Amino acid sequence: QVQLVQSGGGSVQSGGSLRLSCVASGTLDSRYCMGWFRQAPGKEREGVAAILTDGRIKYADSVKGRFTITRDNAKNTLYLQMNSLEPDDTAMYYCAADTSCYSWSWQNPHEYSYWGQGTQVTVSS
Repeated sequence: QVQLVQSGGGSVQSGGSLRLSCVASGTLDSRYCMGWFRQAPGKEREGVAAILTDGRIKYADSVKGRFTITRDNAKNTLYLQMNSLEPDDTAMYYCAADTSCYSWSWQNPHEYSYWGQGTQVTVSS
């Protein structure tokens, strides 16, 4: 069993920065796929960034160049550094994990078995 506990988020003006953290515990190792998703009201949950099973990093086109996903295996913690935030980034953000994910499936939320509790990010113009 894996537990994911998120922190970070909040409210910021357009152009600002925030960092999200996700601490993992339980039967998880460095080979697990971990990622970040977000869901805005009335919209589907979408993949934002992920570190795949093979170590490659993927980003949604909408956040490339602005968001950075990193992982500290010693601390079992996943991070999402979000810079140049825009109002369209406003959403509930979730971290997710599973034993494996691949370049063709990482953005599908159904591929992930474990989820954090979610944290709100609000960007005002």
